[in-house]
Amino acid sequence: MDQLSDQAPISQNLLVDSIERVNDHPIILVHGLVGWGRDEFLGFRYWGGLVDIEEDLKNYGYETYTAAVGPFSSNWDRACELYAQIKGGTVDYGEAHSKEHGHEQYGRTYSGFLPEWGEINPDTGIQNKVHLVGHSLGGQTIRVLTQLLEQGNEQERELTDPDQLSPLFNNEQTSWVSSVLTISSPHDGSTTTRFIDGFFPMTKDIIALAASLSGKKTDNNFYDFKLDQWGLKREPGESWENYAERVYNSSIWSDTKDTAEWDVSPEGASELNSWVLAQPDTYYFSVSSEQTYPSIWTGYHKPELFMNPIFYLTGGFLGKYTESGEYDIDRDWWKNDGVVNTNSMDGPTLDSPDEIINYKGVAEIGKWNYLGEFSSTDHIDIIGIGLYEVRDWYRSIADLLGSLQ
Repeated sequence: MDQLSDQAPISQNLLVDSIERVNDHPIILVHGLVGWGRDEFLGFRYWGGLVDIEEDLKNYGYETYTAAVGPFSSNWDRACELYAQIKGGTVDYGEAHSKEHGHEQYGRTYSGFLPEWGEINPDTGIQNKVHLVGHSLGGQTIRVLTQLLEQGNEQERELTDPDQLSPLFNNEQTSWVSSVLTISSPHDGSTTTRFIDGFFPMTKDIIALAASLSGKKTDNNFYDFKLDQWGLKREPGESWENYAERVYNSSIWSDTKDTAEWDVSPEGASELNSWVLAQPDTYYFSVSSEQTYPSIWTGYHKPELFMNPIFYLTGGFLGKYTESGEYDIDRDWWKNDGVVNTNSMDGPTLDSPDEIINYKGVAEIGKWNYLGEFSSTDHIDIIGIGLYEVRDWYRSIADLLGSLQ
């Protein structure tokens, strides 16, 4: 994948010109931190902004679904929710996990995008698989889901009655995931968490902003925090403003590591990388982004002119932050897209045995096939919330996934 020029829209940077389609596996789009579902946020799409990437891919010939998992929840909880949303059924966070972290074991119930997922298609004799595409935190989430589907979880098997064990935690099935594709994901964490710790609590700040934008209508479906497992479900008749206030004042932001904020720190990412591994029968792809430039005087990375202004502070902070200790944060971490350090996006390296290779037209299964870097592209430009037209690029990505054996 070639880098973009400063002016070129993403749609001009097609991954492939012509490629043969050999599978019909559906594509599941998984949002990152703060993300939302298609029926939220006044119809403004996480995937596409004013356009709809899901609908465009469907029109292009690819069965596509948009997931809506906990925007601030841990990758474990999000993976459990994603499993239920795709397969159907009630979310089971696991008996061992829920007891360890002090929240409810069961969550919402879904009809399922693909109830036949994992079964053998009687017409083709081929197992029904999916392609998982995750942006930002969503990239970590789909890695966790793929790991659990293939390997299960030993703690859950030891603690839970076999008759009550979710299929997600047993290790009796082959992989149901054809490919994992991550976009601008913090595989080694993001030093944005250092900015948050030093200046303001990001999660609560975002919640306060959402509350101020939503208005005071009782039936407003502006935003859903999806934190039911923590006792933070919106009550019947409760105003959205009061609901947001309860979430804002919850103790979970300081009393547990079972949240996204821990998972996207270098420490949390390293912990995740130590057990979430590239599976040998799944294809892995990664894409990175950046929109900073090095100062000729200091070498620090500064936000480019057209970076979204909401990222100026964090982009500038990431562009010069260093740290010595368990994790040495040096100048290699300075290039960023306003939210995530670019060197964290190509695949997991902290405490991970996974292998990362440059994609050269033929994907290698069980390894991270790095597709390249989008230059002058900030963290939300790449999902269509910004200056660039992205639909052609996502069609190209769909063609790549559709070409996998």
